[in-house]
Amino acid sequence: MDLTHLRYFQLTATCQSMSAAARKLGISQPTLTVAIRQLEKHLGTTLFLRERKGVRLTSTGEVLLRHATQITSLVEHAEQDVRDLESDEVGSFVLGCHEALGAYFLPGFMPAFLRHAPRIELNLWNGTSPAVTEAILDRRVDFGLVVNTRPHPELIILPLFEDAVDFFVAAPQPGEPEVTEEEAHRRLRVGPLIFAAHMAQSQKLRDQLAAEKLLPGRMLPCGDLELVKSLTLGGLGVGMLPRRVAAYGQEGRLRRLHPSLPFFHDAISLVYRADGHRTLAAKRLKDALVRYGRGLGFSTSS
Repeated sequence: MDLTHLRYFQLTATCQSMSAAARKLGISQPTLTVAIRQLEKHLGTTLFLRERKGVRLTSTGEVLLRHATQITSLVEHAEQDVRDLESDEVGSFVLGCHEALGAYFLPGFMPAFLRHAPRIELNLWNGTSPAVTEAILDRRVDFGLVVNTRPHPELIILPLFEDAVDFFVAAPQPGEPEVTEEEAHRRLRVGPLIFAAHMAQSQKLRDQLAAEKLLPGRMLPCGDLELVKSLTLGGLGVGMLPRRVAAYGQEGRLRRLHPSLPFFHDAISLVYRADGHRTLAAKRLKDALVRYGRGLGFSTSS
C-alpha cells in the first residue's frame, strides 16, 4: 500500500470533497482521483460514495480511515524520533570499562553528565580492556575506556590520561619511619606479593623483579583488583595496583613501597568504532568523556 495514497485518502475523507483535498495537497483533482482509484483497486473495494456535494465514506472506507489515522500517527512519531536522534541530544549508549577503572572514573563523570544531558541514557558494561575492545568491535559497546589499547583499523583511539601500576603497602603508622630502599627490597623478598593474575602489567613487573633478584617466594594471585587493594590495606603484603586504583576512596592509606622500584606505565584511552553513527547525542557523550578524562592528567604519585 502506497503511503502517499493513504495520506491522500485520509485528507479526502476529512475534507469530504475531492476538489478541496486536491487544493490542500497542491495537486490536480484528476491526479487525486487516479490515486484514490488505485488504492481502491489495490484493496478490492469502494472507499467513497460520490455525491453531488462531495464524497462520503463507505463502510470499508470508515475502517480504512481508522487504520490510516493510526498508521500516519506512527509514521509521524517515527520521523520525529529519527530527527531527534540526528538533531537533539537524545539516545541510549553503552559505556564499557574495567570495574576498577570505572570505580574512580565514573563517580566523578556520571552525575554531572546525566544532569546536563537528561535525555541521554547511559548503560555500563564491565570487563577487561581486551574484552571491552572486542565488545566495541562487535558493536555491543558504543564507547570504551581502555588501558594500553593497540591500534586497530576499525577503531578511533583518543588518549585521555595516564596511570602506572606500582608496588603498594599499607601506610606506616604515625611515628613510624619511612621505608628505605633496603627495607623495600626485604619486604618484597618476604612477600607475599599480591596481584591480579589477569593483568599483563603484573607479569611484566614480576619479570623485572625476577631480573633484579627481588621476586618473593610467596605469591598471592587474585582475580580482582579490589581484592588486591583490600588485602594490601589489611597489611598482608605488597600489592601491585594502578596508582589511581590505590588512591581512590582510601586517600593516604596506601603508599608506594619505594620510588626506586620498577613500575609499569599505563595509558587510558577512549575507544569507539570509526564507522559508528555520529548523532548529536553521541558527539555530546564523546566530548564529555574526553573533556573529563583529559582533565585527570598524569597519574598520581601516591
